[in-house]
Amino acid sequence: MNWWQAIILGMVQGLTEFLPVSSSGHLMIARELLGVDASNFLDFTVTVHLATVISTIIVFWSAIMQIIKGVFKFKYNDETDYFLKLCVSMIPVAVVGFFFKDKVEALFGETLTTVGICLLVTAALLLFATLYSPRKAGNHRNGIAWWQAFVVGIGQALAVAPGLSRSGTTIATGLVTGVKKDSMAQFSFLMVLVPILGEQFLSIVDVLQGEATMGLGALPLILGFLAAFASGLFACKVMIAIVRKAKFSWFALYCAVVGILVLILGR
Repeated sequence: MNWWQAIILGMVQGLTEFLPVSSSGHLMIARELLGVDASNFLDFTVTVHLATVISTIIVFWSAIMQIIKGVFKFKYNDETDYFLKLCVSMIPVAVVGFFFKDKVEALFGETLTTVGICLLVTAALLLFATLYSPRKAGNHRNGIAWWQAFVVGIGQALAVAPGLSRSGTTIATGLVTGVKKDSMAQFSFLMVLVPILGEQFLSIVDVLQGEATMGLGALPLILGFLAAFASGLFACKVMIAIVRKAKFSWFALYCAVVGILVLILGR
């Protein structure tokens, strides 16, 4: 991997991590288009994912600190309620990650065919969330009920295949269950922080245990990190505005077109 490939791949990761189009799927597509060797790619993937996590923390720093301060007051306030609902939303993905990670990876694999099919599924989810009009949501604390937090968590747990958007699945699931747009925007991004960090930690452990290799030099990793971080800051802020307007039809069309092209050209 040379320097310009690292920058492009980093930008692809940063721009697509928070948009409902699947960052993992687009990273695979871009890797194939640029002719980057798939071997020794794990360290780069870990690096750019870490960059987008940091960009998310920066964008939501005020909200995160407010939640932390509220929790450490050690009383059941709005912040504690919100934190516990975030924890509930992480239960499904934790179960999948700890007990079924290898089986899930073996089931889907990292192929362009999988990416194409999952992009079409993402398109269907986004279109359904755009067209479906749920009954008026109840007046739940922090804008989301316990059961809604758990159902959204199930949506996140299902979004493990490359091409199935994590943000698209969680946001669409939340909107369909009746969570208001403003409430879903922040919740969907905060709920994925710990799982993404957990994934990166496990990837680093694999590298340290010799199950994956660190074959790239320092320059591609640094450039990829900076590109993913900068583009991630932009994409995260843009996605918040998009979620609040809930205009997902264009993203659904985009995912459908890309998915079809991948299936046709990727054979």
